[in-house]
Amino acid sequence: MDEHEKAAKAMRQVEAMTGFYIHLVVFVFVMVALFLVNLLASPDVWWVQWPLLGWGLGVLLHGLAVFGEVPRFIANWQLRKAKELKDKM
Repeated sequence: MDEHEKAAKAMRQVEAMTGFYIHLVVFVFVMVALFLVNLLASPDVWWVQWPLLGWGLGVLLHGLAVFGEVPRFIANWQLRKAKELKDKM
C-alpha cells in the first residue's frame, strides 16, 4: 500500500468516525427530548424505552462497524463490493 492509498484509507476512516459521532450526538439529543415529552405528556406510561432500545442498537452497530469490530463476513462483503464498483469505473 503506497502513501496515497494510506492517506485515502485514513480519510475514509475519519469520515466514518465523523458520521458515527454525528449519529451519536443526534441520538442523545433526540432521546433526551423524547424522555422529556414522555415525562410531561404521559408520566404514567413509559414508552421512551422502545425508541431508546431500537435506535440504541443501531448506534451500537454503527459504532462497531466504524471502529473495526464488525464481523468478518461483513468486512469481506464490503471489500468485494468496493472492488466490484471500482472495476466498473
